[in-house]
Amino acid sequence: MTWGRTTDEYDARDQLAAFLDAGGNLVDTADVYADGVSEEMLGTLIQEFDCRDNIVLATKAVSVPSTERRFNASRRHLLDALDRSLKRLDVETIDLWQLHAWDPLTPIEETLHAMDSAVASGKVRYIGISNYSGWQTSQACTIQSINGSNPIITTQMEYSLLERGVEREIVPSAKSLGIGLLPWSPLGRGVLTGKYRHSIPIDSRGAHPDTSAFVNAYRDERAKRIVDALSTAAEGLGASPAEVALAWLRDRPGVVAPILGARTAQQLVLVLGSNELTLPEEIQAALDDVSEPPMGYPEAGWAQRR
Repeated sequence: MTWGRTTDEYDARDQLAAFLDAGGNLVDTADVYADGVSEEMLGTLIQEFDCRDNIVLATKAVSVPSTERRFNASRRHLLDALDRSLKRLDVETIDLWQLHAWDPLTPIEETLHAMDSAVASGKVRYIGISNYSGWQTSQACTIQSINGSNPIITTQMEYSLLERGVEREIVPSAKSLGIGLLPWSPLGRGVLTGKYRHSIPIDSRGAHPDTSAFVNAYRDERAKRIVDALSTAAEGLGASPAEVALAWLRDRPGVVAPILGARTAQQLVLVLGSNELTLPEEIQAALDDVSEPPMGYPEAGWAQRR
């Protein structure tokens, strides 16, 4: 998401090189990131690295920022957006094409039919959703199942030690429907790295007027308790807070792959080691406890006995 904004082409190249060297293969972007520049940069690097066959290429459509509508999942918009994404990415096929958000103004049947058309055309291999609520997820997946259409295979949601709201409805829905969970902002918008623990670095998103509100939403007392516990666990394990946070999330039920939004190659390299980190049960339990989200009726309690 930062490519073409705070990440220039040189840092983007270094990031992709480090990621591929580490064995990574899922690369996620969207048509609106940096007004399409993110897709263009990625397309250029895919050709430069000749890595198309080695990556799972994911992008999104639906968002129309700076407009009154905000989200457009109509057939016309989606298929036009797909062609523009393919051109910017300089590829013939997108592996995972995702609906960036729910569009209340377009019948979901129209939206899903457009997605099926994209798969039938050979321009898309698989379809996913993002930022859908529990009932929206269930409705979309059920319609596809009833129609015998292309199944929705992933849902991309914000999920971290600081944001566990998806555990109320999305995680159970995903498990029941057989779809994988792709967490975005797995480091709590950067707060779980610990860099905001005592101050706001001047070169961080928390200090930038365009992004400070996005970050500072997670700089309250609850977040402080979680980051303190995370830092203590990391110190005991000889790891960074970011590595511990990612290892915790990686092992949550239903999670397929946390999606990292590193701004620099250095940031990315520092957290790739989380893949080799195994958390002791005691630390997992402690982090579960300190970050436990409020649960109530109807997602928990007597109505959800197993």
